[in-house]
Amino acid sequence: MRLLNKDLRLQDITLMYLTVLVTVVVLLVASYQAPAVHSRPALAYHIPLDPSGQLELSWNISYPTQEVYLELKVKELHHGVLLGMSDRGEPTNADLVLLWDDGHKSYFGDAWSDNEGRVMLDTQQDYELLETHQSTEGFFLLFKRPFSTCDPHDYIIEEGTVHIIYAMLERPILSLHELNISRLQPGIQRVLLLRPDAPSPALPRDVRTLEVLAPDVIIPTQETTYWCHIYQLPPNMPKNHIVMYESVITPGNEAIVHHIEVFECSPQMDTVPQFSGSCDSKMKPRKLNYCRHVLAAWAMGAEPFYYPADAGLPLGGEGSSRFLRLEVHYHNPLLISGRSDSSGIRLWYTPSLRRFDAGIMELGLVYTPVMAIPPRQLSFQLTGYCTAKCTQTALPVGGVHIFASQLHTHLAGLEVRTVLVRGGKEVEVVQEDKHFSTHYQWNQMNYESGFVAVEPNYHLMRWIFKKYIYCPLCRFQGRESCSCPGTTVEEQFSSLSWDGFSGEVLNSLYLTSPISMHCNQSTAELFPVNWKGPQQINNLVGRSKHCRCHRKPEVCAVNE
Repeated sequence: MRLLNKDLRLQDITLMYLTVLVTVVVLLVASYQAPAVHSRPALAYHIPLDPSGQLELSWNISYPTQEVYLELKVKELHHGVLLGMSDRGEPTNADLVLLWDDGHKSYFGDAWSDNEGRVMLDTQQDYELLETHQSTEGFFLLFKRPFSTCDPHDYIIEEGTVHIIYAMLERPILSLHELNISRLQPGIQRVLLLRPDAPSPALPRDVRTLEVLAPDVIIPTQETTYWCHIYQLPPNMPKNHIVMYESVITPGNEAIVHHIEVFECSPQMDTVPQFSGSCDSKMKPRKLNYCRHVLAAWAMGAEPFYYPADAGLPLGGEGSSRFLRLEVHYHNPLLISGRSDSSGIRLWYTPSLRRFDAGIMELGLVYTPVMAIPPRQLSFQLTGYCTAKCTQTALPVGGVHIFASQLHTHLAGLEVRTVLVRGGKEVEVVQEDKHFSTHYQWNQMNYESGFVAVEPNYHLMRWIFKKYIYCPLCRFQGRESCSCPGTTVEEQFSSLSWDGFSGEVLNSLYLTSPISMHCNQSTAELFPVNWKGPQQINNLVGRSKHCRCHRKPEVCAVNE
């Protein structure tokens, strides 16, 4: 018997070897039967993956074992399903877990995609199948994976945004080598996998609720809509403290309502015109632009937000506004028509005032030409400073405690980090997101692990990595006015020769130039101090990266 013929190539031999190897490194699932588990983990978190509601991801975290448990629900399973994680949701260079069949048997395995999207079986199997079952709701696939595996093809699960990719397999897969994720056009969902491992604070007995909801909006048949609605508080409402808020999502719209925010309007405005429509509408009253004080913010997948037991956010009372602006972001890529929505935010508040008024401090970059980023840059760092001179003036003598933080950029933001600095050295990271997305901006609550104390002589810094954007280059004439040449921004940038070196030169100029800081009061007016001064932050402690391996035993076959 001849084992090889003259036409057999090295590639064919490799494929034969991998076919034998598959019985060792891939878990064979017969009729979708997985190994029995003694205790099924409770899955506290849930998020729809696709706009049509066919896929739903549930999960929970085990911090003692540094593992995440994930369950995928598929309403109608055909020939398999793919779930993955990548740096920014790309189908290439992604960490994958797959369930697929070849027309006869079904397989579960750990895989990865190369820089062209081709799928490769991972020689180190780190996804462990725990259970599968079929019900009237669909097919359920439960598995787990360590946070960090030290496998170069695996994604490190850490705090911050995780970009999930997913796809349905509509035909049998005879070999994973014939599978290319880029051709599947996978969907993307962003999620915060790692959550605080602590109970939420108890609500007071006299707590009341106030729902700020969209008024039966017919969701427009377009991919992206920001809907604005003006809501009025009861007249002469006394001061209360918001102690918790949560989302109210119209059933069936969980995959379309992307994020929601509630803003308080400026108390200087006696009236705000009633409006309910697109935030981009030309009919939107200009006064709505002065409704910017954030009361609540929710993004898809976020849990209810609790204030610490001794603090609350003021609602009503002297110096506040009766008018609130609700903003709902609808993400409707399937262009579903005729869908009605009454989603919004439920505020939980108490008339029993707590010891401290919570407040919001914003720091970052002022929108000026100083933010100019040259074209053709792979990344570019911008840094905003809240210097010790500002904290000494604006903060109380005893300082403040940061119990929550939210990062924010516009479309160009890639990575964001807020740090606490003292004596020119970084002493604490307030919040960091290495895979930031402007489409998923979440709150990080710090009270479970201890408050971040900020004293009046501390600096606060927020640095942002951004991709290529165009910003105008012009000279300031006075504080507010700006005189620019009669050429477009694109023409100004095109007149210069930009490359990696010239981009680094501009970045060095930003890092070494004197600081011109806006230290504003809550009224948006500057504190009466001269904020211009030399660059003060020059000796930051660098970040260290750790890789803790969690090796798993070899996967074995399951008998049919």
